Amino acid sequence: MANRLAVLVNRRAVFVIFCLISAGMGQMPSPSAREAARQPSSAKASAGKRASGTRESYPELVDITASTGTHFEHLSSPEQKFIVESMSGGVALIDYDRDGWPDIYFTNAQNVDMALHGKKARSALYHNNHDGTFSDVTDKAGVGYPCWAMGAVVGDYNNDGWPDLLVTCFGGGVLYRNNGDGTFTDVTKNAGLSGDSQWATGAAFGDYDNDGWADLFVSHYVDFHLNDMAAFGSSDTCKYMGIEVQCGPRGLKGSPDNLYHNNRDGTFTDVSEKSGMQDAERRFGLTAIWSDFDHDGKLDLLVTNDAQPNYLYRGNGAGKFVDAGFSSGVALNENGAAQANMGIALGDFLHKGYMSFVISHFDNEYATFYRNDGGMNFADISNTSGIAGGTRGYVGWGDAFVDFDNDGWEDFFLVNGHVYPQVDSLHLQVRYFEPKVLFLNNRDGTFKDISKEVGAAIQIPQVSRGMAVGDLFNDGRVEAVVENLVGGPMILRPEGGPRNHWISFQLEGVKSNRLALNARVRVTAGDLVQLGEVISGGSYLSQNDLRIHFGLGEHKRIDKATILWPNGRVETLTNLIADHFYIVREGAGVVSDKLPESEKAK
Repeated sequence: MANRLAVLVNRRAVFVIFCLISAGMGQMPSPSAREAARQPSSAKASAGKRASGTRESYPELVDITASTGTHFEHLSSPEQKFIVESMSGGVALIDYDRDGWPDIYFTNAQNVDMALHGKKARSALYHNNHDGTFSDVTDKAGVGYPCWAMGAVVGDYNNDGWPDLLVTCFGGGVLYRNNGDGTFTDVTKNAGLSGDSQWATGAAFGDYDNDGWADLFVSHYVDFHLNDMAAFGSSDTCKYMGIEVQCGPRGLKGSPDNLYHNNRDGTFTDVSEKSGMQDAERRFGLTAIWSDFDHDGKLDLLVTNDAQPNYLYRGNGAGKFVDAGFSSGVALNENGAAQANMGIALGDFLHKGYMSFVISHFDNEYATFYRNDGGMNFADISNTSGIAGGTRGYVGWGDAFVDFDNDGWEDFFLVNGHVYPQVDSLHLQVRYFEPKVLFLNNRDGTFKDISKEVGAAIQIPQVSRGMAVGDLFNDGRVEAVVENLVGGPMILRPEGGPRNHWISFQLEGVKSNRLALNARVRVTAGDLVQLGEVISGGSYLSQNDLRIHFGLGEHKRIDKATILWPNGRVETLTNLIADHFYIVREGAGVVSDKLPESEKAK
């Protein structure tokens, strides 16, 4: 959300393997019956009617929100007069009860007036009922009122096998320990995290020193206080195209980020300064992702900063980091300009074995695409890839590389929504409510905008923020869950299209951290070779399904799956049948596979 202001306009005019799905797969209706029930009449009428250029009639992305029972609404101020009111709205997919089905957590936030009067906003946890619906279990779980909530990420901080939830807040963060019985306990103080009172945004768990315990990074945005707020439209940095709008982030002070080392006893220690992540410039941090970008066996950290250069911290594996943002080419865009860096989509889009990424941006910019060329060198291919042209004019937030059609090549999906309701008064092409965009991977380093060819749902204008992807219904198709700043969420399901094959992996660390965060899987099926990684955080304020999903196209099995565990151990599994879920425990050398229940019933 870079400063949107007049200044901006100038920038650019197992076994052990327990059953993933047997413990509660339930009675799922057949895919055909379920899809027919969920498709609205308009969707049914348009199914199969795609404009030319999509491969084998790409699946239609259908809005199934109403049928899922997720009756959640994010609170917002109609005027959005303060920057803190325009940034919330994260969604996390978390299998909190370990039944093999992703559950959904939505964050919520007060507006300034509510906060000044002591009123709270209710976040919500929805349990997956295994039948295409979800039930609100927030009150039982005890996660309804963490704070003025921004986003949420998943990590197992105490290595007990139960995924925990970290909620970032306007005012620090809240760590919820999963008790393993459907409830959570706020352990923020006991864990040593209660000293953070800053505006926390993106966060990510990752074991940067390879001791088998997940550490925690928390990015912070601006130094904003309810008793010291810049007045709406009060200065040049509070105007956009001549109209009065909220102030910031330009013109406001930033807040430093924090790195916390896991002490392996349920507590964390702040090692920000000791590690080299002290963020002395206090940049406006938004999103963070851990990954080994240069393949040296040591975790690195990418941090997006709004209206300022990004950080890419190169790790030495022993707790020290050096910022390689400028030398790697990701601090700025190809024109040497800092941008409104927001959400991160991470993926090996070219099948070259390197994790590249796209960062979402503000309306006078475009989503910036950084291709990983190895050796901690990146190239800005935003324009040559075709991504820039289709994302100009939108304010982008949550994003992901995702294979909706299971052809084995990840496409790019981005959700949008402006920050100023006042833009509608300009009567220009820019609007507060914006559509989403989808780009087809052409398999040659370029992408084609197919947003208008995949149904009406993603063309519905909304004020979107967070977005997470995962196989909600355990049938081999990946859904997208979108949280909107205004109104209810949107759950998008791919319907129709080719019946391509797929394979899914859930990894369990033993010597590595229990959730196997940053473990990688390389899958080979004939000449199709793909790379996936278990990631905490990413997108914008959101958490994707921790299972690694691969589309396989026409391949009915894979030749091998090579797993690189975080501690460096390598395991290879061979001759695996497609259309199955596999749970793999580190070192066990045994795989348990499960068919979706809908397939068993056939």
